[in-house]
Amino acid sequence: MDGGTLEISESISLEELEAQITALAGQLNAANYRWLVLIAEFDRRNGWADGKLPSCAHWLNFKCGLNLGAAREKVRVAHALAGLPKIAASMSRGELSYSKVRALTRVASTATEDALLMIGLHGTAYHVERLVRGFRRALDAEELSREAQQQVNRSVSYGFADDGSLILKARLPALAGALLMKAIDAAMESIPTEEITVDTDHERPISYGARRADALAVVAESFLESAATSSNAADRYQVVVHVDADTLHEYSAGRCEVEHGPSISAATARRLTCDASLISVLENEQGEPLNVGRKTRTIPPAIRRALNARDAGCRFPGCTHERFVDAHHIDHWADGGETKLSNLVTLCRLHHRLVHEGQIAIETLPDGGWRFLHPDGRHFEKVHCEESAPCDWDEIASDAAVTRWRGERMDYDLGVWVLCQQANRVSAETSP
Repeated sequence: MDGGTLEISESISLEELEAQITALAGQLNAANYRWLVLIAEFDRRNGWADGKLPSCAHWLNFKCGLNLGAAREKVRVAHALAGLPKIAASMSRGELSYSKVRALTRVASTATEDALLMIGLHGTAYHVERLVRGFRRALDAEELSREAQQQVNRSVSYGFADDGSLILKARLPALAGALLMKAIDAAMESIPTEEITVDTDHERPISYGARRADALAVVAESFLESAATSSNAADRYQVVVHVDADTLHEYSAGRCEVEHGPSISAATARRLTCDASLISVLENEQGEPLNVGRKTRTIPPAIRRALNARDAGCRFPGCTHERFVDAHHIDHWADGGETKLSNLVTLCRLHHRLVHEGQIAIETLPDGGWRFLHPDGRHFEKVHCEESAPCDWDEIASDAAVTRWRGERMDYDLGVWVLCQQANRVSAETSP
């Protein structure tokens, strides 16, 4: 070992090299299992929430250097292992690689765990991936006969709850539903996903469905942006919010509502007006307009271009979102704050909302940067977690990771048939 570089002596035989590689593979598998268990527990305790990041995957991206897509898959697999004790135990012994476990957890259930574990132990990762794809196609094929019924029953309806929330109910055919969910999944990768809300004096996590609601709003926004290329679409599709000047400036009681919709909070109005088009309307005591001013932007296009070039996305520590972001006035213009680069910072929708709700404070530094703080003054970038106990490598067999395949031909059709039979048998036994 010299300067951090590991050197392998040429005197080591190929057999010894092979033995060391396979032994370390088993230890890596066992370490990966422990790492996934820790991730699942960390996510269950919402350990990442104190940093105001949207999810555990974002925390892994920030703190462990994982790509967001890979991080989300790690979290999914970590939680899936809790319901698959035999596969989990095999991985803990170093017998199953993460690649195999990732594929197995996509389809494994109590009914099929034994059969899939056998394939995982005796087959290669290629065998496992191919069998899982075939099994998923077989499961999908059973649903084709329902297509006509899906078309007849498709519908979308909506209404408003007492608090002004939109209640949307949709029943879509499988293909249309898959397209919608793909669009929502894509939107969730492009925007902050809401995780934290305020409940009296403490923070609490909210459901995955609430985060999907944010993504659905972005899907609508994306469509309206593309529709706005027509000559009069901008006025036809814009959302208009009516706010009294005193309400915006002093948080006093007054009108603050969506046109043809419910009322909103003054904090929401201040967040929206950080970067929006404004029209001043002078009204008499009866609410009749006396004078209507010109539409103006709170942030001129030239400053907006400079801001985009400087920030290139949300500036909150650990946030990776570059699209669907807002320009935030650190000192709000309604309070006399200037619309200039030194008073502006780019934030994603989640962190912009949290700033206006008082869960995040922004402190301007003398060098022109910012520091993001908890309401009690703690820095968000300082997030700590307990160190994990090391694995006991002596308990991992030296050949634990060696695949037990010896070159036999894999009958994928038979494998899929067996899995379908097992799944159907359990389904029949549990159905009323």
